Amino acid sequence: MPRSARTTKPNTPRLLIRSSNIHAAGCYTLDSIPRGRRVLEYDGARISKAVADERYADRPVTYLFGFGNTTDVIDGFGTAMFLNHSCDPNCETEEENGRVYIRAIRNIAANEELVYEYNLYDSDEDDADCHCGAPNCRGTMFSNDELKRRARKAARKKSRAATK
Repeated sequence: MPRSARTTKPNTPRLLIRSSNIHAAGCYTLDSIPRGRRVLEYDGARISKAVADERYADRPVTYLFGFGNTTDVIDGFGTAMFLNHSCDPNCETEEENGRVYIRAIRNIAANEELVYEYNLYDSDEDDADCHCGAPNCRGTMFSNDELKRRARKAARKKSRAATK
C-alpha cells in the first residue's frame, strides 16, 4: 500500500492527540468536519458503576462514561478519552443501540480541538472545576441538572439544621 494511502474509513477525519490549553492533552482534527458528522465512538469495557467506584477509588483520573438508563459505565480507553470538556462545545454525544458516539454540532475547522460538555452527574466529588476558558464558562463540568440536585440537597440540609 502506498505511504500516502488513507488507512481510515472514508469520511472519517484524521485525529491527533497533542497538548491542550484546557487540560494536559486534547484531541484535534487534521481535517475539517461538517456539522452532523459522526467523528468517533466512545468505546471501552462496560462495567457496573459499583465496580468502577471500587476500581478507581484512589485514582484522581478516570475515563468513565455513564450512558442510558443503566447502572453501567463505559471504561473508556482510546482516542475519545482525549476529548476535553468545554462549556462552548463543538461536539456532543449521542447514544444508539447501547453505543456512544461523538458527533459534530457545528462545522469544525482543521486543527481545531474537539470538545463536548461532560454534563457530569451522580458524583461523589465536591467539585469538578472547568478550565475551558470559554466566554460562557460555567466554572464546572457538572450538568445543570446535577447543580440543581446539589442545590436542593444543600437547601434540605440547611433547613434540617435550622430546625434542630
